[in-house]
Order: sequence, then C-alpha cells, then structure tokens
Amino acid sequence: MHYRSIRLATAALVAVSTVAALPAARAADLPDYLKLITGTTPPAAVDLATRNELQLNTSMFALYESAARVFQKNIMAKHPIILALFSGAGGRMILYKPGQAPVDAPSPPRRYQVMKSLGHSTLAISEVVLPYLDNAADKSWMAPMRAYLTENKSALEGIDAADIPAEWRANSRTIIENNIAYMEECLSKGVITADSVQAYAKKQVPFLRHAINWAASTQVEHWMGVLDKWKAELGPDWDKAYAASNTIYVARQNNVLFSVLAQYFGPDAINDRLMLIETMGFTTTPDEMLTSMTRIISDRSVGGLFFNSPHLMDFELMGGDARKTIVSEMKKRGKEPFLPPAVPFGSKQWPALISGGSGPASLDDIK
Repeated sequence: MHYRSIRLATAALVAVSTVAALPAARAADLPDYLKLITGTTPPAAVDLATRNELQLNTSMFALYESAARVFQKNIMAKHPIILALFSGAGGRMILYKPGQAPVDAPSPPRRYQVMKSLGHSTLAISEVVLPYLDNAADKSWMAPMRAYLTENKSALEGIDAADIPAEWRANSRTIIENNIAYMEECLSKGVITADSVQAYAKKQVPFLRHAINWAASTQVEHWMGVLDKWKAELGPDWDKAYAASNTIYVARQNNVLFSVLAQYFGPDAINDRLMLIETMGFTTTPDEMLTSMTRIISDRSVGGLFFNSPHLMDFELMGGDARKTIVSEMKKRGKEPFLPPAVPFGSKQWPALISGGSGPASLDDIK
C-alpha cells in the first residue's frame, strides 16, 4: 500500500475510534471536520439479529475454501486424476499422478484444427450476412466481408501445402472456393438476400459433412491413443482414478472428450469417478476444474456424515422438498405439475439427454 494511503487509513481509524469513545453530550462539540463524517442510526433489533445469522453463511465460504485446499491435497495424494479440457486445438488432457508433476498429453494433429477452421469459415460468413438480409440501405457488412474475402483467398493459395492428408485437399479447396464465390457475389450486388444465403448453405453442406467427419475422427482416434497409454501406465490404480471434462450447454450433448473417457472408465464410474462439469465458458483452467472436482468429492463426505447418503450432495439439497412444494402448489392452482422422474442419488445415468423425443439425432439423420 502507498505511504499516503497508509496515513489516510490510519487517520480514519483514529477518527472513528475517537468519535466512538466520545459521550453523546460532547458530540455537538466536535470540530466541523469530524461532524461531516460522524453519526449512525442504530439498526433495528430484527435487522441486527438477521445480519448476525446471515454472517454465518458468509463466513462458511471462507472456511470452506480453506478446507478445500486440504481436501484437494489429500485427494491428489491418493488418486490419479485426469482432466479433459475443451480447447480450440481439439482438447487438452492432463494426467496428475500422486506425488508427481502433471503430464500434459500432446494435442491432436493439426489437421483437426484445419478441418474445424474450414467449417467455421462458413459460419463466419453467415454471421456477417444474416443481420443484413434484404436490407440494401445498410452497407456496413461490406468492409468486414472484404477483409474476410482476402483471408479466404490467402487460405486457398496455400491449401496444397496445408498440413492435411492429400485425399482431403479437394474437399477443402471446394469449401474455400464456395466461400469466395458467395462473398464476391454479395459484394458485387451490394445486397444480401435470403435466397442467396440459403443457396450458399445448401451448396456447402456436402463438403462440410466431410470436414466435420474428418475432424471428429481425428480427435477421437488421438485421445483414445492417449488413454490407451495412460491406462497401461496406471495399471491397477486406474480403478481409483478420477476424471472430469468441462462443457458449456451447447456441447453437453454428445460431448466428445467425456464420451471418450467413458469408454475407459465404464458405466459404473459415471457421475461417481467420471464427471461432466458444466461451465459458463468454452475454456476452463485446470485449477478451476480441480477446485470444482474437489468440491464435488468432498461434499460427498458431508452427505454421508449428516444424511447417510454420500451422493446426496451431488444434487440440489433442497430440490426434493422444493419438488414436493411445487406439486402441492400446482394442485392448489388446479393444475398438474410438470416434473421429470425422480432420479436416485448416485445414479449412473449418462449426464445428458439419453431418451425421449423424436426427430433427427445426428447429422446422418438430417435430410
């Protein structure tokens, strides 16, 4: 802290403590520079009492954080941990062995990133054009499109030297050529029409399907090779390993990294030693993931200690009673409650949608 800040803080503390010690009768005799900042209104008894009760919860978080550091140290000293983190490079996997430095697995081959970039290139164009459909008066889309057109032309020039298999080049070239042709068409007409966007999307779909398939296959094959190696290294300790993958909402269903991990951990580990942790962002730091995993595991001791059910704390603790209240409140309103079936604590069910509904469930199902 700066020296002047220390002096100001000290002076304020002295002033407050001095005023607090003064009898009420002398308050009127205070100098003007103290009158300006003094004076309080005693809180109502109910407000003071409530504040003291709420402080217990506020302080709990500090105690919880302190204990969590100890829990994490103890867990990592006894159990291997694998973190599978989303990244633009096809994911990141880290192996923590007890008593050893963490091991970062190599990233998937760069051809994964190239295929994903090609797929995203068409999405980028749609982001540029969709806000301006059939709006000839607004030309603000033209400058970013010209810049992206230049980038696509550079990508096309280098496609034959890109780090991808030779048999993927023709498809990749076509995606970029279609991008360029569509952007040049839009720029020459000076307007973006709904019909042109739909025609462009329909034209790209067959080629995007190949790029998506190649990217997914590259990613899965790579990570299964990594897990083959790690499982062999850990031997019997694999059966006491924990693993977690992060996901945002849109990547929750068919999450690639979690699905790969599940093949090695098996059904009995799901929601027990293998966790899918939802987050707000695409990327999550390893420390954030370890903190979240530690909290889940350590809370199970609370569930077992107080409620005789270790996995109870994996669920919303008040959810059961809230569910009963929802049912009763809906009946008061003469309506049927709309709730999912109650799921037992410790369920090994896949942590995503696994049944119900109709319609396409994959790209192959969409006509």
